[in-house]
Amino acid sequence: MSIAYAVVTVLGALMAGFSAWALFSRQEWVVAPLTEYGVPQSWWNRLAGAKAAGSAGMLVGLALPWVGVAAAIGLALYFTGAVVAVLRARSYGHVLFPMLYAAPAVASLALL
Repeated sequence: MSIAYAVVTVLGALMAGFSAWALFSRQEWVVAPLTEYGVPQSWWNRLAGAKAAGSAGMLVGLALPWVGVAAAIGLALYFTGAVVAVLRARSYGHVLFPMLYAAPAVASLALL
């Protein structure tokens, strides 16, 4: 395992974990756009749980690489879905944010 892989993986896990915390704790700067995009509030805990699981999986992946691969793929797909949701809502100014969260997950896969 390279140092770059470990750093990018930990960074991705921290970013996904922070994103999960922000949604679980209903931070206004997170829930306001979700409401604007039309994401039902009944989905929010499941979405936050998916991010938290991806975050934990990436950290576990430092010891069990197949878990990290699965978690990184899951997070990449999750944030791709977020990009689609933002684009469907025509909120083009926000499309960069889910892409920034997806980047470390994709980079960790590339560094394997």
